[in-house]
Amino acid sequence: MDLLFCGSGWLDIVDVIAARLPAGDRIRSWDRRRSLVDEVRAAPTDVILPSNGHVDAAVIAAAAAHGLRLIQQPAAGTDGIDLAAAAERGIPVCNAPGANQTAVAEAALLLLLLCARRWPAARAAFERGTIGSPLGVELAGSSLLVVGAGKTGGAFADRARALGMDVHTSDSRTGRAALLAALGRADAVSLHCPLSPATRGLIDGEALAALPAHAIVVNVARGPVIDQDALRAALARGHLGGVGLDVYWDEPWHPDDPLFAHPKVVTLPHVAGSTTAAFDQIAAIVIDNLARLKRSQPLAHRIA
Repeated sequence: MDLLFCGSGWLDIVDVIAARLPAGDRIRSWDRRRSLVDEVRAAPTDVILPSNGHVDAAVIAAAAAHGLRLIQQPAAGTDGIDLAAAAERGIPVCNAPGANQTAVAEAALLLLLLCARRWPAARAAFERGTIGSPLGVELAGSSLLVVGAGKTGGAFADRARALGMDVHTSDSRTGRAALLAALGRADAVSLHCPLSPATRGLIDGEALAALPAHAIVVNVARGPVIDQDALRAALARGHLGGVGLDVYWDEPWHPDDPLFAHPKVVTLPHVAGSTTAAFDQIAAIVIDNLARLKRSQPLAHRIA
C-alpha cells in the first residue's frame, strides 16, 4: 500500500512508521511545493496520514479517484479532516487516541513550571549574570483548572495533584457561567480540549478577564481555543502571570511575532506529543490498522 504523510513537521514519525511497514508498502511525505490536491493526483494513495495537513473535500475527492481506502490520523485530533466528505465517499477515518497522552501531559507540566518560575525573565537574568532573580511562585497548594477531561487532561491532572495542586476539571458539558466561575477561582488553567465549533475561541476576552491577574494559562490543545486578539490585549494591560504555548493559530508560526517575545510568554515548537514512546505507540496503531484494512477487518479507533 502507498501511504501519504501530510504534516508540515513531525517527520520523525514518518521514519518510525516506515521502519515497521511490511515489504511492499511505502510511505512518502507531501511535497509542499505543490498543493495537496496535486500531490494526491501525482501518485496512488491508499492511506492518507493527515497530521496537521488540511484534508478537505477536494483532497478527499482527488485521492478517492486514485484509490484512497483510509484516512488514518497519527494523533488524536481530527479537526483538519472533512469528516462529512469522507463519509459521503465511504472513506473510513481513524485516529490514535491516547498514544501521546503521557508526552502531552508532561509537556503541559513543563510549561506550567516554566511559567511559574518566570523562565523568560530567568533566562535574561542568567545572561546578565544576575543572581536570585526573578521571584517565582510555587504550585503546591494553588488551584488548577484543566479544560478537557479526556486522556491527556486526565494524565496532566494526575501529575498536577502529585505536586500538591488543587485540581478541578471542565469539559464540554460545563456551561458558560460555570466555566467563568471556575476560571475566577483558578491560579492556573491548562487547555486539553479538541478544537470544535464549541471550543474555538473558548478562552476569549471574557474568560481571560475572569481569571485572577496572576493566573497562568497553558495551551497544549489547539491554538484557536484561545482568542489570539484577546490574549494579546490581556498581556498588554498587565493581566496574567504567564502563558505557556505549544500550539498556535498559524502553523508554522511567525517566530518574529512580538507576542512570543513577551516576558510572560513561554513557547515550545509544537512538540508536546513528540517523544520516542509516543511515536512508537502511534506507529503501532497505524501498522495495526493497515493490517486490518488488508484483511477487511473492523478498523481500530474509527471515528467516521
